[in-house]
Amino acid sequence: MSVEMTKTEKDSPETRLARLILNLRSQGVSDPAVLNAIETTPRDLFTPDLFQERAWEDSALPIACGQTISQPFIVGLMTQALSLEPRARVLEIGTGSGYQTTVLSKLSRLVYTVERYRTLMGEAQARFKALGLTNVITKFGDGGLGWPEQAPFDRILVTAAAPEEPKALLSQLKPGGVLVAPIGKGPVQSLKRYTGDGKGGFTVEALTDVRFVPLLDGVAREL
Repeated sequence: MSVEMTKTEKDSPETRLARLILNLRSQGVSDPAVLNAIETTPRDLFTPDLFQERAWEDSALPIACGQTISQPFIVGLMTQALSLEPRARVLEIGTGSGYQTTVLSKLSRLVYTVERYRTLMGEAQARFKALGLTNVITKFGDGGLGWPEQAPFDRILVTAAAPEEPKALLSQLKPGGVLVAPIGKGPVQSLKRYTGDGKGGFTVEALTDVRFVPLLDGVAREL
């Protein structure tokens, strides 16, 4: 008795990746550089063994410490919203698995990334080493405080939901810089883009509704 294989089982990783990129395009991720960065970043390397068959799905997946690896569409949308330039210095709040960090590293000069979980930071550092990334600088610390010693930054990306406008992080942007972050206290937040006007003020745009884990104060003591 034969058993019909599912579409996922029949498809090769290359086919799943191609489908993912087409899906991102259809949803509005149109920047060729962003799409190329996602296409050349091996998401399966950042995905736990239990979810390897879903590595190329356009969905968020659980990782250690109660966190997630973001949905590729959200990674693409947030990265595109930064309007990155090759010489940019980028601050990322929430390293997580390191997937978003790696995408950023392909589009900017330096990525400074802060993570509050030692376990996640250690695993991400190992992945960066395996990928041969030389432009990622990591820090174990409270992401809400940013990285004032390395400020100002051209761009800031926050991968956890801030309950309100992240003033400490905005103060670490260059005058014409861009910050992209989910803002809100509930289970659904608003993804917002802050663009500096060069005079200390910001233009704020709401991009879409998102679901992110909350941006917590301090560092995790046991994880």
